[in-house]
Amino acid sequence: MVVRCADWAGPVRDRAREVLAEVLDAETAVSLAPMILRVGDRHRGDHALGLLDDVLRRAPRERLAPLLVSGDRRVRRFAYRMAVEEGTLSPVELARAAAEDDDAVVQCRCAQAALGEGPRAEALDILLGARNPQARSAGVTALRRLGQAERAVDFLADPSALVRACARYVVRQHGIDPLPWYRARCADPDLPPGAAIGLAECGDRADAPLLWALLEHPAPGVRARAVAGLRTLDMADVRRLRPLLDDPAPGVVGEATLALLPSARDLPEEWLLRRLDPGRPRWERVSAWRLLDAHGDAARLRAAVPLLDDADVRLRTWAEHAVRLVRRREPRAWRSPEIVALLDRAGAVDR
Repeated sequence: MVVRCADWAGPVRDRAREVLAEVLDAETAVSLAPMILRVGDRHRGDHALGLLDDVLRRAPRERLAPLLVSGDRRVRRFAYRMAVEEGTLSPVELARAAAEDDDAVVQCRCAQAALGEGPRAEALDILLGARNPQARSAGVTALRRLGQAERAVDFLADPSALVRACARYVVRQHGIDPLPWYRARCADPDLPPGAAIGLAECGDRADAPLLWALLEHPAPGVRARAVAGLRTLDMADVRRLRPLLDDPAPGVVGEATLALLPSARDLPEEWLLRRLDPGRPRWERVSAWRLLDAHGDAARLRAAVPLLDDADVRLRTWAEHAVRLVRRREPRAWRSPEIVALLDRAGAVDR
């Protein structure tokens, strides 16, 4: 009946809507909600959606509870929107939902609703302690209304860029300049990783020496965020960052790769090709591929052909795509003898 409520034929559609209106109650609405919400995206699917909305708004509060914990993200969004509009959840319950749900839409909606009538201490503490950045950022921003800028300082080095930005906004609104705080923290050996990237986000190139010094920090997270900070300040130096491609921490190698991509042609191609050896750590091989890919078609193809039979699925897929790209983009008559030979070695990829 739910599906037929959106039928193309008018008589079928009208009769289905009559039947659904007769049978849809608080119990069946809960079980049919996933189907109704899916059909609701179709042309003429809004009628069944309206019936669902009407029935659930008239149902006892406890009927909505199963929908709030549904495994279907669409259902949870619908249920929390209704709960917020109907005021069926307390600020603390909304804050817990914002902190615990894995959907960003639910997180934002519930966090905003939890703080809607003014921040309450318990709800605010739940948001500030949440694992997801959406909830934490809402809590940090709410500190401005409370005049508690000193609490926002604790989030200037948060792992999330969103939360760090909100914390800087709050402290600035209260006359506190975050830049000296970042500089002092980056000079402290016991700094959190977020302080390094935070310095780059609100500092300038004059702060680069502090970040260069952190490339030898014992904590991998600090080294990685220091590299990211240097990239943010456009201070990546090939000679100084190249050794970090051998760092034992995958995160540091990944950040160094991103920083070196614009200057990838300054790295020796033969050296990068050797780093694709199957015996090397996977993150080093992925790094080498990305840097070779930035060298251009010829280097990309030289790297790709040996990887066509590689055990690593991702590298193999990238190699196949590279071969296809050259074959489709470049007429055979324009290819150099080396490119022709490499494509012949590649065999029947996408023939």
